[in-house]
Amino acid sequence: MSTRRDIVGAALVLASAGAEAHHSIAAVYDGTRQQRLEGVVAEFQFVNPHPFVFITVAGGEADERWRLEMDNRFELQNAGMTADTLKPGDRVVVTGSLGRMEPRTLYIRQLDRPADGFRYEQVGSRPRVSAPRN
Repeated sequence: MSTRRDIVGAALVLASAGAEAHHSIAAVYDGTRQQRLEGVVAEFQFVNPHPFVFITVAGGEADERWRLEMDNRFELQNAGMTADTLKPGDRVVVTGSLGRMEPRTLYIRQLDRPADGFRYEQVGSRPRVSAPRN
């Protein structure tokens, strides 16, 4: 009986860890608080479950580093994105929902790279990517 209880307990702990890793976007980001940022990509982490873009935004007295979250990796791959889509030094314009608790965090609704016309948009529950012009 004790072994069965231990197995059930371990399963619950593992399940809750997975649930925490993949959070509700609405719980973390406030869709009513939109922010527009212009900055330079410092790092692009094309990871599961959600990729992150870290950008540097020029500030008045000091530059600010922002952490931007995207839709899930598999949907981004299906839309044509890869780990090489965004590179350090790319200038981007981003609009999205501000984080509820963490400063300088944003869930991306639209990301543009003006240099070549690349656009990423979160449309409904699916991402859409417009290929850059050559």
